[in-house]
Amino acid sequence: MTDFKTILDTYAWNDVHTQIYDATNQDVLHALEKDQLSLSDFRALISPAAAPYLEQMAQKTQQITQRRFGKTIQLYAPLYLSNECQNICTYCGFSMDNKIRRKTLSDTELLLEAMALKAMGVNHILLVSGEANKTVEINYFLHAIQLLKSHFSQISIEVQPLEQSEYELLQAAGVYAILVYQETYHREVYRQYHPKGKKSNFDYRLDTPDRIGRAGIHKIGLGVLLGLEDWRVDSFFTAAHIAYLQKHYWQTRYSISFPRLRPAAGSVEPNFHLADRDLLQLICAYRLWNENLEISISTRENETFRDHIIPIGVTTMSAASKTNPGGYVVDPQALEQFEVSDERDMETIKSQIRKMGYSPVMKDWETNFAGIVR
Repeated sequence: MTDFKTILDTYAWNDVHTQIYDATNQDVLHALEKDQLSLSDFRALISPAAAPYLEQMAQKTQQITQRRFGKTIQLYAPLYLSNECQNICTYCGFSMDNKIRRKTLSDTELLLEAMALKAMGVNHILLVSGEANKTVEINYFLHAIQLLKSHFSQISIEVQPLEQSEYELLQAAGVYAILVYQETYHREVYRQYHPKGKKSNFDYRLDTPDRIGRAGIHKIGLGVLLGLEDWRVDSFFTAAHIAYLQKHYWQTRYSISFPRLRPAAGSVEPNFHLADRDLLQLICAYRLWNENLEISISTRENETFRDHIIPIGVTTMSAASKTNPGGYVVDPQALEQFEVSDERDMETIKSQIRKMGYSPVMKDWETNFAGIVR
């Protein structure tokens, strides 16, 4: 089977950059007229030429999203397990070279954090940790899942890349989704931002979604860290990666996230700025290209942007997030991985969603009918 590395190597970054920036108004209009879009159409919709058509794109995006997902927004909250990390990543507060107090939650602390989330009505949690392969590893994750699975309908994880056999253990333990971000598809730039640690292995990280897919995980989440490289080019390669995965693991569901580089201890400034209007264009392009793709917005974004995106294309949002281990009740002063922008509590966000004419959903409805729809 051809892997994505082979596909990626057929492209030249500069050639894709040129194709995006040379797209014409006619290319955009042609894409907007179609019901089934190609990667070339996606490339046109993320181009500067598409910017004048943003209103038209947003209207069509809203129609497609409501037809496919209804007027619902699924809510979840992250639960950070540890800020220990063995990588140097120049944009991350958890980077090994940052002189911070490290913390990994004990069983008691983990349950205290979980009960705080339950009290908010959270029923879908995302377990997150730094990449400390010797201390916060597969056995720790399996134990945490065992402790938490009776309290939540869905448990997803965002941790270091693992082996296929380890993903199979997570699948058997009941993990719903696994998120893994390539950060950037630009091989040389990736090396600059990840100078030390297992994460510096670009190809191993690139192959991670394949290992997840082969393990039979229900949903895979992808994305890049917007700001490390040109967001248009990185997003094209993300879409190409999703297209490849959907072809080979067609029973798996897919989601896309849009983390913009946010302030963190010791972090770098973004090399490429992504304005709110650009992010809206990108969200619309993904929806017009792939109506089944789940689109997630985190609390990295400010409340004004998050409110306005609700009726357009988003399907999933994090809420009331704390990005440090113990951040809900155990150790609120611990170092965050990044600054949260939308600091509203869960009930306020749920109220805002209802005000927009949508229904907040605390778990993925499809799980209830797994025996029927899968």
